[in-house]
Parts: sequence; structure tokens; C-alpha cells
Amino acid sequence: MKMLACILQYFYTSFLRYWLKWFLRQATGKCELQRICSGYKPGATRTSKAEYSLQSSKSKVLRNALTATRDDLPQCVGQIMQEKNIKPQKDPLFKDSLQSCLLQITGYNQLYVEVEELRKQVFSSDNPDHESKLLKLWDLLMPSVKLDSRITKQWGDIGFQGDDPKTDFRGMGLLGLINLVFFSENYTEEARQVLSHANHPKLGYSYAIVGINLTEMAYSLLKSGTLKPHFYNTVLGSPELQHFHQLYCYLAYEFDKFWLSEEPESIMLFNEYREKFHKKVQLHLEDPDVCLTLRVQN
Repeated sequence: MKMLACILQYFYTSFLRYWLKWFLRQATGKCELQRICSGYKPGATRTSKAEYSLQSSKSKVLRNALTATRDDLPQCVGQIMQEKNIKPQKDPLFKDSLQSCLLQITGYNQLYVEVEELRKQVFSSDNPDHESKLLKLWDLLMPSVKLDSRITKQWGDIGFQGDDPKTDFRGMGLLGLINLVFFSENYTEEARQVLSHANHPKLGYSYAIVGINLTEMAYSLLKSGTLKPHFYNTVLGSPELQHFHQLYCYLAYEFDKFWLSEEPESIMLFNEYREKFHKKVQLHLEDPDVCLTLRVQN
């Protein structure tokens, strides 16, 4: 069955799609990109279809637009209109619509580059900025408790494994710390509530370690392109780092709700429930209208 699907897909992309596009252009007087931009409202469906159309094009001008810089996008749109013989007078909305799609597409790619750079940054105790962020995390989560020293067992109270949290950032680098701080700073009450749940005697889990694990989840979803529908629906322009951090906050808050509702017998089953939560998020992301936005329950 899978083999048949691959054959049909190959036949469609290699032969049928070209003639279908040709027929529709003759019938409507519009190229595929024009039909997409005028036929769909702004959001994931429109931008995803535009992205596929550009990727599948035999024209180098159209394909190059996917890797253009933000400053070059107006020129790219002009070149595409010239390539496709699109007259602004006949389709005055096309230019802005296509440029909006390209802002989201190229912005997503740039966001991944920026997130990857943070992930590759190793946490360093010798870096004052890194140390400041770490101490800020403690102050946000434990405002009434002072650290005895920089290296102390107290870090276990917010879910780190050892006396020095720097060892826990090895996998996700500075990105893991920034996510934790962002959630605690922008959703302080919710972060403290999640921490209290994490310290539950029966259903508890390691708050910081799980948080870093969720950073890895967000990163892998971004890298694979699975987060495109979410960002295309929630950010009209270029997705930026703050939007990725907001997505992390959603995961942190929703995972806590998920964990409590599932009532795992032991923290030793974490990987099993983590994967179950991952699949649940992926299922949400298959919805073309998906918006993974943190909604606080009053």
C-alpha cells in the first residue's frame, strides 16, 4: 500500500501536477501562486501551499525566494511577478499577499538558525550573563528562599539533578536555561504553580530537568518543520525567538496538566508519558488551524 502511494505521488508531482496547473491557468487566467494567495485567508493553509508551490517550481527565481533575506523579499516578489507575467493592475493584492507568505517562510528558517545558535552555546560559570540568568531563575521560583551558595543541594528544590545546575544544560545549552527563565518571568504565577505540582509527594517530577526535556521537544518540532502550522497561524510576519519561547511556555504548562491528569505510578515512567504527550502535540499540529497558545485557567 505504501509503495502504491509513493508511485501515485511520483506520478502526480512528475506529470499530472504540471498539466493540472496549465489547465487551471488557462481556465482562470491566474498562475498557481495567484490562486493560492486569493483563494485562502492568511494563515497556515495559504502559506504552506505557497511554500510547496515555490519548492516544486522548475523556476530558479521562484525557488530562490525561499532562501532570500528579509530585505530582499520585495525584490524577489517583483522578480516572481515578472517571471509569471503577473500585472499589478489586474491583481493588486497579490504582491502583499505573497510577500506576507515569504516573510513567514523565510522567518521560520531564520528562527531555526537562531534557536540552534542558542542550543549550541555551552553554559559557562565564567560568563556573568549566564550566571545572572541562572540566579534569576532561582529568585523567580523561590523568592522567599536565599541560596546558601552558588553550588548547593538547594538546586534540587527546583528540579536540578546535582549541586551545580550547569551540568544539566549540556544537551540543550543556553536555550534550556533561557526557556526556563522566560516561562518563570512572563508567567511567574503559573511557573510557581507548576513547580508546586512537580514537588508533589506522589505525582512529582524534576521541574528543571523536565523543563529542559521540553526544550528538546520544542527544538525537535521546530527543526523538523512540524511547528510551521502553529507559527504561520499565530505570527503574521516573521516568527522570532520570543515566539519560540512562548511555544515552550505552552508545552511546559500543558505537560504539567497532562502529567497530573494521567497520574503516572512512578517518575520512572517519564519517557513513556513524555512520548505520549509528544504524540498529542503532534496530533494538534496536524490541524491546519492549530494555535498552541498558553491559556491560563482562572
